[in-house]
Amino acid sequence: MVDDAQLSRSKAIHRRTGRTFYYATRLLPERVRHATYVLYAFFRVADEVVDDAEGVPPAEQRRQLEEIREAALTGETDDPVLAAFSELRERYDIPDGEVEVFIDAMLTDIEKSRYETYEEVEAYMRGSAAAVGVMMTYVMRQDAPEEAIPAARKLGEAFQMSNFLRDVREDIIERDRIYLPLETLERHGVPEAQVERLEYDEAFAAAMREELRRTETLYQEGVAGIGLLPRDCQLPVLIAAVLYADHHRLIRERDCDVLSATPSLSSLRKLRLVAETQWHWFWNKDPETVFAKVSAVPSGTQTSHDHPGEPMPAR
Repeated sequence: MVDDAQLSRSKAIHRRTGRTFYYATRLLPERVRHATYVLYAFFRVADEVVDDAEGVPPAEQRRQLEEIREAALTGETDDPVLAAFSELRERYDIPDGEVEVFIDAMLTDIEKSRYETYEEVEAYMRGSAAAVGVMMTYVMRQDAPEEAIPAARKLGEAFQMSNFLRDVREDIIERDRIYLPLETLERHGVPEAQVERLEYDEAFAAAMREELRRTETLYQEGVAGIGLLPRDCQLPVLIAAVLYADHHRLIRERDCDVLSATPSLSSLRKLRLVAETQWHWFWNKDPETVFAKVSAVPSGTQTSHDHPGEPMPAR
């Protein structure tokens, strides 16, 4: 069993590094909430190997990630977070393959810093965000997780794409990474070097709008599956979707200029969104209806256009 010390450390990591998701996690039932603290802490321990890697040789990063993989799959570790995760993996029958693809995605970050196509970004997210969504589904719905997994993957990808769109500046400055597909930038006449120089113009804004719409389609597909989760988990997951999607409002308010500063939700805004979502949920327990009322995602995303004549991206 996960002990109090393991849980306390996992919760502290979650609170420190996952501020948006932490708001929603606190509303989960205890049977899921404690497990979520451990899951998120595991994700961050692995992620920080490559995100906080200044001065650490690639070979050392790979060695650390392989040690994390081994500990997660075998439980042979003195690290309290990794030991707790390994216990949870066994308790909830989380497939070893989800751990494998997650660690493989972290390994990708060591060598790869540019993505030519959205399909390449999508493949990366299958190991990172989508794997996270799958593991969460196993914790929430132990009876038949497979039914809810496709939508969970879409929602995980939506969350991560929102982060990518919000964090363009931070990813360049701190990690020399661009997660925007280069083909999208090229289609709008934005050279890779322009993003590296953090030079904003209308062409960059148009590329961002395209990726915002694509991501909003992912939200709609993911939210449509929230109803497949246990009733006591639906509202917290819906709130997480509303909070992550609200970054799109911030981005659009800045006319998609995420190069001069990184948009950030205030605590007051988060609390307001939580309250609004709870209010609408009280009257209507349908996740899609509530998301449409509260979230920053425009209704009819798949057919809407920010500018006449601008084509919708193919998926």
